[in-house]
Amino acid sequence: MGENVFFSVVIPTYNRLPILEKCLRALEMQELSASKIIQDYEIVLVDDGSTDGTLEWLAAHKQEFPHVRCFEQDHAGPAAARNLGVEQALGDTIIFIDSDLVVLKNFLQAHADALLQGKEKLGSDRFFTYGAVINTSNFENPTAEPYKITDFSAAFFATGNVAIPKYWLEKAGLFDIGFQLYGWEDLELGVRLKNLGLKLIKCPEAVGYHWHPAFNLEQIPNLIEKEIQRGRMGVLFYQKHPTWEVRMMIQMTWLHRLLWGILSLNGLLNERTMAPFLRWLIKLGKPQLALEVARIFLNWYNVKGVYEAYAQGIGE
Repeated sequence: MGENVFFSVVIPTYNRLPILEKCLRALEMQELSASKIIQDYEIVLVDDGSTDGTLEWLAAHKQEFPHVRCFEQDHAGPAAARNLGVEQALGDTIIFIDSDLVVLKNFLQAHADALLQGKEKLGSDRFFTYGAVINTSNFENPTAEPYKITDFSAAFFATGNVAIPKYWLEKAGLFDIGFQLYGWEDLELGVRLKNLGLKLIKCPEAVGYHWHPAFNLEQIPNLIEKEIQRGRMGVLFYQKHPTWEVRMMIQMTWLHRLLWGILSLNGLLNERTMAPFLRWLIKLGKPQLALEVARIFLNWYNVKGVYEAYAQGIGE
């Protein structure tokens, strides 16, 4: 990384058109410093086989998005989509965000400032910057959401809001497309980046607002399926990196099994028995609290998924 940067913002998308529009418009409204730290930027959008008219909408509105370069692939998941985005990127620095993230006007400038400060501090570019992600269900004005304790993340490398020199990604080997189900492909790459000696520098000024619809009971079957998939992919993660740190991350320890077994009363507190209470919380206007309560049984499904996948030798 030199004294200025050319950013390639890589975004995989799959059937997210309404929030994708907000995501792209926010990126087109970036305010850049007169110091020319940012040479230029592009938005590398990879459509992962959307069926909601994403490509048609982009073609009809392409004049409104001069920074966007769009690529498409058959539905293969976010790991393959991000890899295609990196391969097609013209920039020397990659920023990963998701297509349901809406950023502030200083987003790119904040990452650029943090990258240069990090280089001065460490004397090299063996690091990446990680911005803040605030979860919100406010579609009309997602950036109005305040930071909450539940927004804290201890992840080393998560693709929701991260900037990194392109060649470090290439040296690490990009994302493993073996992670075809939900979860862990970014954190697994993070382990390889850490093994290369890269460090994390937090960049709280680069804020992204991660939109998702407010929790309701109709989402529960899909959330349960995601937890089961995350358990299976967690075992693949552990098979690639059989360390205690990864076991803790994927919840494959006796402590997690005991904890969520006790909290869920060994599965007695589940989506059926807790439905009346969750419905009551939602009616009170507290869907986020209802989701946090639902994590009692969602995490139990995840832990069970981990051990079932491990017994089956997933990934071998």
